[in-house]
Amino acid sequence: MRPIFSALQKTSARVWTPPTRAIRSPRVPSKINSICAKYRLQQFRHISQSRQLAEGLNIVDHPAKLVRVNKKHGPGLIILALIPIISFILGTWQVQRLDWKTKLMAKFEDRLVKPPLPLPPRIDPDAISEFDYRRVYATGRLRHDKEMLVGPRMNEGEDGFIVVTPLEREGQSTVLVNRGWISRKLKDQKDRPLGVLDEEVTVEGLLREPWKKNIFTPDNKPEEGKFYFPDINQMAEKSGSQPVWIEQTMGKEARLNYLANAWLTTICVSSA
Repeated sequence: MRPIFSALQKTSARVWTPPTRAIRSPRVPSKINSICAKYRLQQFRHISQSRQLAEGLNIVDHPAKLVRVNKKHGPGLIILALIPIISFILGTWQVQRLDWKTKLMAKFEDRLVKPPLPLPPRIDPDAISEFDYRRVYATGRLRHDKEMLVGPRMNEGEDGFIVVTPLEREGQSTVLVNRGWISRKLKDQKDRPLGVLDEEVTVEGLLREPWKKNIFTPDNKPEEGKFYFPDINQMAEKSGSQPVWIEQTMGKEARLNYLANAWLTTICVSSA
């Protein structure tokens, strides 16, 4: 009986045995493999494109370009663009101005070294520009009663005026003479020596063009005797003279003597 029972047990054991491992679906590995293949293909294309750009990039062949991204240029970029243009214009202007100054100084030096000319009986005002800074001399009587002061004018830190006196020439035209600067303390004629009124004098000086008024100087008031700048036409009309301006020249020693005498006269008058 035992051999039969053992044989039956062996036979039954061979009829059915449980599975020892799980069954896998054949579709899962194929999907994973396709995804990995696509990723590797994309990665390969990216690496190849990067290598091509690195090998073909050249600054000389492909210079940098300014790309505008729909924005207007700011004021800083405009100012930077204008700096070289403005510098060029200023440099050109300085060179032209230097050339003009050099020629002007050469012309004036040539006129100053020439001997003085006698002033004609009548002067054409339109021809004065051709004789600007030309040395001239004229003889006549200074009309101190028609004296005019232009100012205020500063001289070495002191306030004062320019004295303009008409020179009346007998049988000839009257001209305006700039006699120089005086201190405000000597504004009144009684505080400074005027000389003999009827004495005939010879004035030597420079023939000058009419002065030009700047925008900062106030307008003159000839009716009140106030002149802030030497308007030759106004002063000539007020004194009955020709619009001719002569700047009287005197040496430094003569100028100091004139100021010293005027200062002594002021002290004497104030002490009396």
